[in-house]
Amino acid sequence: MRGAFTYPGRLLLASIACVLGAAALTYVIDPLQLFRPSRLVAPFYSDDTRVQNAGLIRSQSFDTAFMGTSLAIHFRQSDIDHALGVHSLKLAMTGSNSRQQGFVLEQAIDRGAKRVIWAMDDFIFVDAADIETDPYLAADLYRGTAKGIASYLFSAAMAKESLFALLRSVPPLREPLTRAAPFLPVKFALEDVDDIYALPRDIDVARAYNAKRTLAAFAYITDPVRSRFLGEGYRYDAMVRHFERDAVGLIARHPDVTFDIYFPPYSILQFVAMRDASPATLKIVTDLTAVIAQCLTQLPNVRLYDFRAIKDVTHDLDNYGDVIHHSPVIDAKVLSWLARGEYRVDPTAPLASLEALKAQVEAYRLPPLP
Repeated sequence: MRGAFTYPGRLLLASIACVLGAAALTYVIDPLQLFRPSRLVAPFYSDDTRVQNAGLIRSQSFDTAFMGTSLAIHFRQSDIDHALGVHSLKLAMTGSNSRQQGFVLEQAIDRGAKRVIWAMDDFIFVDAADIETDPYLAADLYRGTAKGIASYLFSAAMAKESLFALLRSVPPLREPLTRAAPFLPVKFALEDVDDIYALPRDIDVARAYNAKRTLAAFAYITDPVRSRFLGEGYRYDAMVRHFERDAVGLIARHPDVTFDIYFPPYSILQFVAMRDASPATLKIVTDLTAVIAQCLTQLPNVRLYDFRAIKDVTHDLDNYGDVIHHSPVIDAKVLSWLARGEYRVDPTAPLASLEALKAQVEAYRLPPLP
């Protein structure tokens, strides 16, 4: 009887010890830097921005938060800082919606952000899960609740990251493991916070961004087999509600924060695709952005910019890798426009840039497809 009890008991105690040991390791190493900036081991960062942002907000020093989707994900913090004279924290999340963006921005503002630069895509306002039930963004981790901290400390994935970080801190292993990190099943592999979801510095821009790729993407999304996806999730009334809740609500709660909000410079083909294959979607987009422009330009702590009708940029298809994602060259232009206050929407004529865009879309004729 005693032996039968002893072995399961020992196994249970060993299991508990392993779990507690792994939790202790995660707490001490803290790969996410949720409790403190990394000092015991060199900090490393992850491209999983929905998780990484929770640690960045707590561990980094910043006065400006930069938010957006994949259209803003490749900006580098150092470039933002240099162009705008700020100390920024990039929080862009590819494929994110307004509910996620508003929630993350709220956390950044609560930690001291006095300025927000927000690349506001129309498609972020589609229906999305409530932040409390969102399977892709752990709200409790950001809030630092007991549930969030427990999920972090008792995560096998975080224990693995912590162990790898510890091994990587051993001098003989540091260089080989750092070189191997991008090829191993670990997420925290980036040495520099500036490299989080940024393009390689030596990227061949002409190869990645050119008219051939842009036109091929246009042909793909307007193919009758797939064109219905152009309007997926676009419901005008719901999108207006989400804008009012997630954007206007956030701005109203923080009157002492300056919001620089801009409509990104999609290629003209994004709107032409809707014009030709989903005109109802184009109407929703233009009607929605009219509401956004009229509302935001009346808020005293908002500066709204519209980069969608800059013909020299948006009609030059060599600037794009598909119909919306622009090259690093345009990233730099966006920052320079913001720095100089160019293309700011005039509160006395909030629809002028939208009307210019609509006229361009109506008049545009597609070049021959390759």
